[in-house]
Amino acid sequence: MHNLIVKRIYDKDLPEGYRILIDRVWPRGMSKVRANLDIWAKEIAPTTELRKWFGHDPEKFDEFKEKYLEELKNNENTDKFIEEVKSALKDQDVLILYSAKDQENNNAKVLIQFLKTKIK
Repeated sequence: MHNLIVKRIYDKDLPEGYRILIDRVWPRGMSKVRANLDIWAKEIAPTTELRKWFGHDPEKFDEFKEKYLEELKNNENTDKFIEEVKSALKDQDVLILYSAKDQENNNAKVLIQFLKTKIK
């Protein structure tokens, strides 16, 4: 099995692999050609309400993480997303791409931990 890799979509020299953007909002200044996505999984991203409440405030990250995990558990798209990631991992690395400036306190960090518990 290949690797799950979290990267900021703006990073230079992204590794090869199946590219999944996991933000609800398209990254500012990023062209669709440059993004070169396999899928844009906006339905798996935090809801607009949760995203706005969080506002990338590190003080709110622990509570954001709990709320986002709850959203993932209740999201009708989560199982399909997990299966898509598992399938892609059979053939190549999977890049979980996000656009937040804060590389420690963001939805990608929560999602990758969640995925690792679901994909063995």
